[in-house]
Amino acid sequence: MALSPHVPELGALELLLAVARLGSVGRAAAELGVSQPAASARIKGMERQIGVPLLERSPRGSRPTEAGRLVVEWARQVVEAAQALDAGIDALRGRRDARLRVVASLTVAEYLMPGWLLALNEASPGTAVTLRTANSHDVAAQVLAGEADLGFVEGTSTPPGLSGAVVAADRLVVVVSPEHRWARRRTPVTGPELAATPLVLREVGSGTREVLEEALAPYGGPAAPRLELASSTALKAAAMTGADPVCLSELAVTEELATRRLVAVPLEGLELQRPLRAVWPAGQRPAGPARELLGLTRAPAAGPRKN
Repeated sequence: MALSPHVPELGALELLLAVARLGSVGRAAAELGVSQPAASARIKGMERQIGVPLLERSPRGSRPTEAGRLVVEWARQVVEAAQALDAGIDALRGRRDARLRVVASLTVAEYLMPGWLLALNEASPGTAVTLRTANSHDVAAQVLAGEADLGFVEGTSTPPGLSGAVVAADRLVVVVSPEHRWARRRTPVTGPELAATPLVLREVGSGTREVLEEALAPYGGPAAPRLELASSTALKAAAMTGADPVCLSELAVTEELATRRLVAVPLEGLELQRPLRAVWPAGQRPAGPARELLGLTRAPAAGPRKN
């Protein structure tokens, strides 16, 4: 039910309570940080709005009339209820601002997110972060469903229904064990040759698989994979056993390439660069810790974890 037009606004009720407590319009005005003429005008406006005199004025100050004492009592209850509402809203905002739900693709979660979350902890040590991992398709679904405040995906475009910002760049590499015949090649592997070769790949829905499929589309797409595995760790293990070539993020094999436990195969005519994006629901802007984490991903110090 709508309130009557005779009900004063909250600020006017706070002024009336201050006058009743201090016994003076001037002292009430000073406490509330307004001029005495403005306070007097507001009291008179409230009296006209209610339709009865609220204060008795004298050279010694101001005190409530009989009707004014009733209004003061009712006003106290309203202001106390408003203060309780204000405190409750602050508590809700505090809980929201102290919690961050993140879902990230496996590459981002393993090789970039640790550094970003350490920086967030230094900037906002009271923030409780929950990090889940999924492939890029499932990351987008969880963000759209409201199950995460911020997502991180791999791939060439922003998923439908989401807005995003590029936070890093990555490159896919094809790797083999040192014993594999491709490790001794003198010429690069061409697009048609790679497309015709069964590879060990990530599962459908992963950003890594999506980028590779797009790069090989002009050559008929990749051959049926020899194996489909759901993590970079599993892919690396498969490659090191001497299995078929593996395609995965360069971030995931930095140490293995440096120690020659794996060998990167040179490629010709293939573009395997990909952006890594933060994503959130379209039409919304990241707020609180999500906005802070997004800012940290773009900071110069925020970078991949060293292996």
